[in-house]
Amino acid sequence: MTAEQTFHFSNMEIQSLLLAMSEQRSTQALFSLVVDRLSAFEEVALVRIWLVKEGDICSSCLMADECPSRELCLHLVASAGRSSRDGSAEWNRLDGKFKRFPMGVRKVGHIAATGQPVVVESIPDDSQWIAHPEWAQEEGINGFAGQPMRFHGEILGVLAVFTKTRINKPALDILRILANHAATALANARAFEQIEDLKGQLEAENSYLREELVKASSYGGFIGRSLALQRTVQQIDLVAPTDANVLVQGESGTGKELVARELHQRSSRKSKPLIKVNCASVPKELFASEFFGHVKGAFTGAHASREGKFGAANGGTLFLDEVGEIPLELQAQLLRVLQEGEYERVGEEKVRKVDVRIIAATNRDLEKEVRAGRFREDLYFRLNVFPIEVSPLRERKEDIAPLAEHFLRQSLKAMNRPALKFSPEQLAELLEYNWPGNVRELQNIVERFAISSIGGPAHTRLFGGIGGSTKAAPPVIQDTPEAVLTEEEMLRLQARNIEKALERCGGRIYGPEGAAALLGLKPTTLSTRIKTLGIRRPAK
Repeated sequence: MTAEQTFHFSNMEIQSLLLAMSEQRSTQALFSLVVDRLSAFEEVALVRIWLVKEGDICSSCLMADECPSRELCLHLVASAGRSSRDGSAEWNRLDGKFKRFPMGVRKVGHIAATGQPVVVESIPDDSQWIAHPEWAQEEGINGFAGQPMRFHGEILGVLAVFTKTRINKPALDILRILANHAATALANARAFEQIEDLKGQLEAENSYLREELVKASSYGGFIGRSLALQRTVQQIDLVAPTDANVLVQGESGTGKELVARELHQRSSRKSKPLIKVNCASVPKELFASEFFGHVKGAFTGAHASREGKFGAANGGTLFLDEVGEIPLELQAQLLRVLQEGEYERVGEEKVRKVDVRIIAATNRDLEKEVRAGRFREDLYFRLNVFPIEVSPLRERKEDIAPLAEHFLRQSLKAMNRPALKFSPEQLAELLEYNWPGNVRELQNIVERFAISSIGGPAHTRLFGGIGGSTKAAPPVIQDTPEAVLTEEEMLRLQARNIEKALERCGGRIYGPEGAAALLGLKPTTLSTRIKTLGIRRPAK
């Protein structure tokens, strides 16, 4: 093939390409289609597409000195071609020297800034627009055409073609048509992607909202009259209308999730979703996918794209429960999105903006965790803009009776059972108990009482479960070959064994030195058992 030959397109192939472009629902699929089809023409050496986007690597960009403004630039999003000198060398990389072009700079930037095409019919005769004429000569490249991708008067990007032959007018006309069709197809694909994103977000919101409705209907709410509870409500009223991040601290079972729900419901974001993520239950290897989502095929098992927690919470509130359980090496990923308000799905290069208010909760002393080097100080300050401390139930005895009566009415209604009340002696027993499991333990005991009250409430034991009563210590279980343990005794043994493991590991669940590894359990399994058994983790 010689330089004197001219470049021409096959009408049938171009018609097929135009039809296929109109059918694309993904921007990346569209870009790949265009560059792959055009590079398949024998006369074409290289095809590239740049899109106009916000500047993102200004500090490290190779053309930073030429950039007139660091607001917008051209991002290389697709490339296809093959070296004529080395048949195995494909030109499909997006991270080379020309991955960014400042607006107005060099041929690609000039096309985007002016909306005018740049055409070099014969590079040997006119190489003013060619950055490396020697490369073109070595590869036998003789022509260049760059067309603006225009949609409704807006320049969306640039389509550029390097050819092995001279560029003639009929080929230029077809390239102009292709560029304009590519711009229209790009706008359509973006609209479809936005629809899919919104659909995924709505599905995630519906799922989370259904979960929250179930939880809200089974929780006591702000029931009680203690000064500690009144102080918590006052703090919620004070900070809820703002967008400040809140750190809710308190023992397990005190109602930190209820505080988070109330903060959201009393905020300007109440019409948007409240999304909860239990940080203790997220495996380390799935952290990024759980928080930020992933695209189909991003990793083994990613059979479909998935909306992450941040995407589902966009415009609303993200509740990070047990935030102190996030491994130190993963905290930087969370800090980045809190600082910059943007993230990327796993397997996707697209940067997504997000507007989320963070409410975090923990039963750990995060200041102590920071001093011990187990929690990032910068992340702690990001979360702890407004701290709320939720008092344990033993410090607000005035709330025990009204809470217990509420849970009793709720349980009986759910079981379609007739109403009943606690006897004075039973209420006194509730007040004397120390409540290591706090409100959650109270709810469990009352539900058990309601189930067991068929024989009459006067004969029903309140503390027949795992916790035992403060009045009498549980009987010592003899570990002998002949001993047959009841289910209650087995659960108590299991609880004590977990408590010992937590004490030995300083309350840590995850990691090689955590209690889960010591017990031979998955960390998520251990976390579930700790909650089910109402175990308090030791302070560090």
